[in-house]
Amino acid sequence: MFWPDVLTPSLFALACLVAFGAGVVKGISGFAMPMLMISGLSLILPPELALAGLIPPTLATNGLQALRLGPRAAWANLRRFRLYMAALLVMLLISAQLVSVLRPEWLYLMIGGPVLLFALLMLAGWSPRLREQARLPAMLVGGLSGFVGGLSGVWGPPTVLYLTAIDLPKRDHVQVQGVIYGVGAIMLFGAHVGSGLLTWATLPFGLALTIPAVAAMRLGQQVQDRIDQKTFRRVILVVLLVAGANLIRRALAG
Repeated sequence: MFWPDVLTPSLFALACLVAFGAGVVKGISGFAMPMLMISGLSLILPPELALAGLIPPTLATNGLQALRLGPRAAWANLRRFRLYMAALLVMLLISAQLVSVLRPEWLYLMIGGPVLLFALLMLAGWSPRLREQARLPAMLVGGLSGFVGGLSGVWGPPTVLYLTAIDLPKRDHVQVQGVIYGVGAIMLFGAHVGSGLLTWATLPFGLALTIPAVAAMRLGQQVQDRIDQKTFRRVILVVLLVAGANLIRRALAG
């Protein structure tokens, strides 16, 4: 079997639209693609298939984003944030094994809860200040990012909050996101091959969604220089707020 039985042509078309929209946002802001994809795909597909569908596009787009300023800059930032990424990867590998044993309602709640929480915090203007050299905050936030990421494929919000809290310049901010998300995406891919989520029945779906996601990200990167990114990010957060609330509603509705 090389294609999920539940995935009809109309559902696949809708999934491609979700991937395209998420890719545009990714290109403009540097983050939010996994959150938008899991929120959108979960509305039309089982949560396990939605998660499997976002992993290959996430891996591809994060790799392109991480290398946009060149391999040397990517390697420098990889070393610079190695503690954060080590904590993220350890917790990602642990939490990824919980996906196959969780009820769908719990998975909706664990996805929707963090999305809603972080969207509210960022919309409220919460912007704590941390020192980049402080090890404990880096490990704690990295671990939280990995735990959420292993369950839902989403580790952007705590990462964005952390990079904002250490007052990282915009240019570095976007590339560091790509490096962190790219390494996490590689581990997430491997973890869910091991967990049984990514199989010959689900992998082709994710690979197919990679095409519109990458094309849309390129488009978003072209748009990025022509719009007010701060205003657009607030629009993104409102969308995430609604998406997170809807996932929680589905979880509580059973």
